[in-house]
Amino acid sequence: MEAIVLAGGLGTRLRSVVSEVPKCMAPVAGKPFLWYLLSYLGRYPEVNRVVLSVGYLREVIFEWIKVVGDQFPFSIDYAVEEVPLGTGGGIRLALSQCTGDDVLVLNGDTMFDVDLPHLLAAHAQHPDAAVTLSLRHLQQFERYGRVSIDESHVITGFHEKQFCADGLINGGVYVVRRSRLDLSALPERFSFEKDVFEPHVHERDLYGFVSEGFFIDIGIPEDYRNAQFEFLERYCNYDTLLLDRDGTINERRPNDYVKTWSEFQFRPEFLRWAPMLGHTFRHIFVVTNQRGIGKGVMTEQVLADIHRQMCQILASDYGLKVDDIFYALAIDNADPMRKPQTGMWQKLLEAYPYVQAERTVMIGDGDCDEAFARNCQIAFVRV
Repeated sequence: MEAIVLAGGLGTRLRSVVSEVPKCMAPVAGKPFLWYLLSYLGRYPEVNRVVLSVGYLREVIFEWIKVVGDQFPFSIDYAVEEVPLGTGGGIRLALSQCTGDDVLVLNGDTMFDVDLPHLLAAHAQHPDAAVTLSLRHLQQFERYGRVSIDESHVITGFHEKQFCADGLINGGVYVVRRSRLDLSALPERFSFEKDVFEPHVHERDLYGFVSEGFFIDIGIPEDYRNAQFEFLERYCNYDTLLLDRDGTINERRPNDYVKTWSEFQFRPEFLRWAPMLGHTFRHIFVVTNQRGIGKGVMTEQVLADIHRQMCQILASDYGLKVDDIFYALAIDNADPMRKPQTGMWQKLLEAYPYVQAERTVMIGDGDCDEAFARNCQIAFVRV
């Protein structure tokens, strides 16, 4: 089985949070999103070759694959779009590099954890199928168009995006039968969804395979943020978590410091994910710059009281137990203890020698946190 991954998307809707890499390379839980797609395919020995359909900022993908490509149990080749070809043009170009009749296709911005042997078996049951689409059941959605099927699983309609209380959507994983699908008459650039799927409804040669596997589309900022935590829980093997404090655990005070417990306010987003973090990680530490002490606007005793109450609530109400807190008091940004310098990390490793960088991830909200994680050679998640 050959697989195509559509990795040439511009990611326009994601530009506000990811702008310097193609959408499939957007970092999720410390790894490029493409890493999860290739790791998913690597779970199935049926897949022996992957063709990446690339275009926008493709050099980023080329360089990354040079480093990590040997981790995956299949060969990796490229179909290069010199100009944007749309989903249809990209698939047609990649199909021209495939040799088998049945080819798996994955959207490069969607994770749909479909059981591939069951999908392929369902496809094989219908020799007349041009494409078998994996469909996901959702409730209360409006981002996706609804797909309807009959009792024989023949797809009978693709419906416009609008609010739907309950229905099936195209999950972005499908099997194309090349001998049943002639794309030669279509223009250079076209949409696979609009120009292939919708017309073929009348041919009754599209089939649906319904799966309840994990599904997430990172195409918009809100879902991209949710994916950070979903993937930490489902797909990562980190056992140690470092947490920034201000802006991550609690709300920042504009142009001020959190000087008393009454000024401390948990971030609602953090509390929503705190129970998951608590049961996912064996070791949890806070690393925080506290320049306010160095400036004399608060004392270490007050800081200790804030941290005591913070940790007590996180442990008792959300199941997140903080093992230890490391903080830097210095005013000077160049001080070795202050992020992004690695002093707090070195101190942590001395106190807890079982912590391993390759199994550690940090969650933070700023460039300073990201630089700290990079200097410590640990994974990073920005919130």
